[in-house]
Amino acid sequence: MPQLGETVTEGKIVKWFKTAGDAVKPGDNLFEIETDKTSMEVPATSAGTLSAINFGVGETAKVGVVVAIILGAGEAAAPAKAAVSAPQPVAAPVAPAAAPQAPLAAPVASAPIKMDPWQEVRSPARNFGPAKLASGTFTTPLARRLASERGIDLSRISGSGPRGRVVASDIEKAAPPVAAIAAGASAVQVKALYDGIAYEEVPLDGMRATIAKRLIEAKQTIPHFYLTGDIEIDRLMAMREEANAAAPKDKDGNPAFKLSLNDFVIKAWAAALQRIPAANAVWAGDRILRFKNADIGIAVALDGGLITPVIRNAETKSLTAISAEIRDLAERARAKKLKAPEYQGGSSAISNLGMYGVREFAAIINPPHATILAVGASRRAPVEAADGSVKFVSQMTVTVSCDHRVVDGALGAQLLAAFKSFVEMPVTALV
Repeated sequence: MPQLGETVTEGKIVKWFKTAGDAVKPGDNLFEIETDKTSMEVPATSAGTLSAINFGVGETAKVGVVVAIILGAGEAAAPAKAAVSAPQPVAAPVAPAAAPQAPLAAPVASAPIKMDPWQEVRSPARNFGPAKLASGTFTTPLARRLASERGIDLSRISGSGPRGRVVASDIEKAAPPVAAIAAGASAVQVKALYDGIAYEEVPLDGMRATIAKRLIEAKQTIPHFYLTGDIEIDRLMAMREEANAAAPKDKDGNPAFKLSLNDFVIKAWAAALQRIPAANAVWAGDRILRFKNADIGIAVALDGGLITPVIRNAETKSLTAISAEIRDLAERARAKKLKAPEYQGGSSAISNLGMYGVREFAAIINPPHATILAVGASRRAPVEAADGSVKFVSQMTVTVSCDHRVVDGALGAQLLAAFKSFVEMPVTALV
């Protein structure tokens, strides 16, 4: 089972393209897997015969687990079959000598050299930090993972293991599990409240479970604060109409492009992050990472969840390029065809609910980002003119959610002001 991103630990097999006994060659699709973010086809990397399939359609396999075995030319299939069905004495006729038994026993005695093909492959562990801290204290892999998930600084933990090593129990004592903090009432307790009332139980899929975990992490570990402003968009709307009217058309009369309000918002937000570079940053545990380019994640609604594909170097791209790219990313996101680099990373994000008529809202920051822009619906609003009279303008309300560890109040206000200036005078974002 391949690794499809740093945060992906397992995949669900949704389709097999080959069956046991089929000949395969490099590049042939073997099976399709689905994670909480995407789905992809896994090709063969070597030629041979598909000897055995260990996981069927609908089953979930951890990253690194052997899901199937391909035998090369001249390799015997009997040892593999013996490993699958140990109770059956099928392997005996094929292994008359003692020599074939040695490789089967070898993984137990010398695991670093040979491995049982039915156990997990020893692949590099996810990066939860070095085993040896700056203080010289050592930590176990499980302790590092638990500390990373719960936002605990390992340097402040006193280890109870051999020679002061930090072990998992030390992390458990340092802080209660995130899940335990937010779990609240159990399923049994909640269901008891609705005894005798008809309802449907909907089990959590991988995407919804991941969203729940990450949002709990975000709200409990990120010190959010919010800045809200009203922005006039008359000039932006006029520019959009002129640009769309000037779009070249094909022989059927279809325009080459159709810009949306969101395309302008993305461009203006990227320009604002360039003007206020200290806000174009993410939180990295014991440091802040500041970026030269503005990589903007765009929240896309999916059935049962959402995903944030990233527009890379948005400040350098034209409006038509941004429009085409976000349309392509959104279509492939809904089909679960995005690759991990297309939705991971980024320096900030945008969530736009204006198309649903939402006037104003505050979005939750997507870790490790330090900011996210929430965009409401455009509307006609009365404002006071310079001469004291009242006039109506097109207006939208936006809210910037900020991580106070990275973006202070004044810095967040500067960022919002820069965005406001680019939207109200959109030509300045293009030059």
